[in-house]
Amino acid sequence: MYLKQKLMPLISVIAGITIFTGSINAVEVDPKAIDTLVMGNTEFAINLFGKIKGKEGNLFLSPYSISTVLAMTYAGARGNTAKQMAKALCFNLDQQQLHPAFAKIEHNINRTAEATGIMIWVANSLWPHEKYPFLKNYLNLIRDNYKATITPVNYRKDTEKIRKQINEWVEKRTGEKIKDLIQPGHLNALTRLTLVNAIYFKGKWLFQFDKERTKDAPFWITHEKSVDVPTMYIKAKFGYDERDSLQILELPYKGRKISMFIILPLEKDGLDRVQNNLTAEKLTEWTKHTSTKEVKVYLPKFKITSEFDLPEILKAMGMKNAFIKGKANFSGMDGKKKWLYISDAIHKAFVDVNEEGTEAAAATAVMMRALAMPEPPPVVKADHPFLFVIRENSEMNILFIGRIVDPSL
Repeated sequence: MYLKQKLMPLISVIAGITIFTGSINAVEVDPKAIDTLVMGNTEFAINLFGKIKGKEGNLFLSPYSISTVLAMTYAGARGNTAKQMAKALCFNLDQQQLHPAFAKIEHNINRTAEATGIMIWVANSLWPHEKYPFLKNYLNLIRDNYKATITPVNYRKDTEKIRKQINEWVEKRTGEKIKDLIQPGHLNALTRLTLVNAIYFKGKWLFQFDKERTKDAPFWITHEKSVDVPTMYIKAKFGYDERDSLQILELPYKGRKISMFIILPLEKDGLDRVQNNLTAEKLTEWTKHTSTKEVKVYLPKFKITSEFDLPEILKAMGMKNAFIKGKANFSGMDGKKKWLYISDAIHKAFVDVNEEGTEAAAATAVMMRALAMPEPPPVVKADHPFLFVIRENSEMNILFIGRIVDPSL
């Protein structure tokens, strides 16, 4: 009886990178709904990055992963809980439009993988308590729109065994890049649901860097301090633009469907200014209007693993009720008001950038003028702190966003 009288926690778990097994059927969705969702997801990504930018060191995360798993959670939210989540997550579609739009985006991501040979998959899973009466409508919505595997478990019997089972599921689907996502204590006998989303990406550059030309070179952490790091070099035709005291470089992966964008301040200490003034509109503008030209590129090799506890971050973004016992309303999951709540939310992500490509895709033109000396190719020398994003190009959907302040870390 004691357990029945207690409020039952909902745990939302977010894995930054993993792989998907299976395909998504085509979904008919209004293109305007896709545009609205992508723009909202971009706005959420920038708002989220704004909340964590004060954290020291390199950063890397998948806002798309976070948006997706919280969308699955939002599907069961009602009342003020739903209103706060929609505002914080920048969900500008109603429930009837939102989830099919996510399904279409996921379908298009997997279609991109099939068309290009790039390894990019999305996976979702639910781990409900086996005897808890979740509404069939909720489970069907998640299964139909997010293709989530649903694995009933008994949290009262052996939470440690379940924790290891979920971690193994994540680890297996990340090529062993994301380990021990859920730590001891995150699950207990009152847990009633764990939600997991993960995205895995591995792509080769369209124009690969020559390993023989990778040399140690200084990377300026500040005006006075530098570290020597392996720095790659290539001269090729890339998307390039220079505006707002920035260099914007598009490095396409094979197939040209996905690209990494380097956003490099012209000043060595310009990253803070960029971060403090970053908006969804600016990021979209920067990555939308590059033009193809020959560019000399110097880019450090780097690896990042980042991990975030999200509750306080999401609360600061306005999503408060979802985490409060007796105030959260997830009655769309079980028909009971103020019973389930989010007890924790975790995000972990990994990226490896090297000469071949990226583990976590340009047009070519020749411009000539007669009777004048040709302009020298621009040089993008990423030898000081910069931002980068990995974007799916057809819908301009941001999959990952990161920051490099010290590649040696």
